[in-house]
Amino acid sequence: MYRVGFFVCSGYEALDLAGPFSAFNLVATAVGHKPYELHVVSSSGGIVIGSAGFAISTKLYNLEEFDVVIFVGGEIEPMLSADNVAAAKELSNNAVRIASVCTGAFLLAEIGLLEGRSATTHWYHVEQLQSRFPLIKVEKDNIYTSDGHVWTSAGIASGIDLALAIIEKDMGVEVARDVSRLLVVPYRRPGVQSQLSAMSQMEPESDRIRISLKFAREHLAEDLPIERLAEAAGLSLRQFSRAFRRETGETPAKAIERLRVEAACLRVQEGSEPIEKIAQSVGFTDPERMRRAFIRLHGHPPQVLRRETRQHD
Repeated sequence: MYRVGFFVCSGYEALDLAGPFSAFNLVATAVGHKPYELHVVSSSGGIVIGSAGFAISTKLYNLEEFDVVIFVGGEIEPMLSADNVAAAKELSNNAVRIASVCTGAFLLAEIGLLEGRSATTHWYHVEQLQSRFPLIKVEKDNIYTSDGHVWTSAGIASGIDLALAIIEKDMGVEVARDVSRLLVVPYRRPGVQSQLSAMSQMEPESDRIRISLKFAREHLAEDLPIERLAEAAGLSLRQFSRAFRRETGETPAKAIERLRVEAACLRVQEGSEPIEKIAQSVGFTDPERMRRAFIRLHGHPPQVLRRETRQHD
């Protein structure tokens, strides 16, 4: 049996705890027995109040030893108190696998555990993590990372992705897939997948520009000249060009490229479909154009993304 400890601090984020806790808890339903024994611990024991006011009963951390310790995210400064840092050091020294959800990465960084390692956190805090701890290789787009025995995940729901990946390591693909079905979540977003979708990164203000982007995403395999996008938005070519650039910060051509790369990323990660076929299916006229677009947006070609995904499987 694997003993899993969830370390919480005052101001913890409820979903950072509930998401991965539920994933590990549902393994028992999936397999018919209980391979994980779950505990919630804190530096002082007793009741701990979360950022949303939820109170949870915890055990004193040093009365337990765990195979896996997961540091739950929340308010950063309360998390970095002397008592929490001391507890994190002791728990990390005795665990086989260590993980964090969201801002829990700051606690791992504070005790030096992430120095020289790849790590991630919520997109809102990646710059703060990098500037505060410059010796960490912060993967700003990843939804989770694993570097040796240390795992970190991005914000909120990505704690479920991290938990499913750990469950897969321990119990196998089928069990992790069954748990994802019980959770009614996709199985499974690879860690190297971006935290933010292309649509959310552009964040257009008006319905007309959103409509044009939605139209583009639904017709990626087709030719999408600016005239067609303007027609979908119900604007003249001149009005559309100005509004699009103003609201997204990009030209329509660059935005379409971003949407095509995002769609291609999912297909590259999900299977062994030939790169040439993927390029055609998302509207790139040839694989070389897609390769150059990947390098511009991600810094590496699609073949590298596929290889990294397989390494995490």
